[in-house]
Amino acid sequence: MHTETLSNREEIIAEITQSVTDFGEKHIRPYMMDWDETQTFPREIFTQMGELGLMGMLVPEQYGGSGFGYKEYVAAIVAVSKIDSSIGLSMAAHNSLCTNHILQFASEEQKKRWLPKLATGEWIGAWGLTEPNTGSDAGNMRTTAVLDGDEWVLNGAKNFITHGISGNIAVVVARTGEPNESGNASAFVVERGTMGFTGGKKENKLGMRASETAEMIFDNCRIPKENMLGNVGDGFRQALAILDGGRISISALSLGIAEGAYEAALQYAKERQQFGQPIANFQGISFKLADMATEIDAAKLLTERASDLKDAGKKVGKESAMAKYYSSEVAVRVSNEAVQIFGGYGYVKDFPVEKFYRDSKLCTIGEGTSEIQKVVISRAILKG
Repeated sequence: MHTETLSNREEIIAEITQSVTDFGEKHIRPYMMDWDETQTFPREIFTQMGELGLMGMLVPEQYGGSGFGYKEYVAAIVAVSKIDSSIGLSMAAHNSLCTNHILQFASEEQKKRWLPKLATGEWIGAWGLTEPNTGSDAGNMRTTAVLDGDEWVLNGAKNFITHGISGNIAVVVARTGEPNESGNASAFVVERGTMGFTGGKKENKLGMRASETAEMIFDNCRIPKENMLGNVGDGFRQALAILDGGRISISALSLGIAEGAYEAALQYAKERQQFGQPIANFQGISFKLADMATEIDAAKLLTERASDLKDAGKKVGKESAMAKYYSSEVAVRVSNEAVQIFGGYGYVKDFPVEKFYRDSKLCTIGEGTSEIQKVVISRAILKG
């Protein structure tokens, strides 16, 4: 899956989609309900995905990555998430949060040190911003980093962290100034095995159950001075830039869920017979399918616009927030309607829409709730 093999970008995207779909049907679908039931994080799958080039999609080839843009990356996330969105979530968090933060803000020496292991899937990445007392109010975070000679000493905890226990490396945003003052946070890379860095409680979740969500705890955790990304006080600004791209990931994740649920519902509606005909023939069902298809297309166009802007290196804050907000709400609506079309069968685990329904809700919460997206969008449009 390299850009030089095909000249046409659409053909490349089609090739990636087919490759990811084939991989998912063979290595993910047969096991995904067992992983979901037992909340198993299938670490070995991500090693295999690394071999396919899926764990460093945005990373240049010189650092061991695939060197793709956001449109190719979005296609891969959608394809994975149509099968199992919890695997899509972990892939997205690894690529667009941890790995991309290092790619965007690390020094050349830091990039050479960490990116090859992340891009190949040898290492799994985590990204720590959220805390038990601060979700969107990140300026009031309690995790602190204090300089002591040639080392930073971290104390505090992060929660709701994807790969908080299993991640080999984490980008952590910690407070280096006073609460709520401007420029009071900095970003650091912490490797697993560092004294004072441990995983905490693993969350028991409604959906996305094969994607590990857990605490990260820092107890007098000492890291070398050179593990800071950028300068003191850059952390929050960096995090906002990373979230702009991360929201495109969640939009793609949402799109995968919506498409998967819609396609299952469409097929079922054509096959399910009532009163001597397929239920798709009834206006009550066909109008649901019409709404689902229309909303999915709109979500896709918003996601493509944000991806194009990101690939062009343009500002994408408003557009990524719009894509994430709309697509995530569409995922919930479409999966809800898919359950309704399946009727009683939609409520049991033998059919796929039950899982899409449970998984979809996280998309309206993670990487900024729908309400926070509206804050971002409204501020942008009021600025003019």
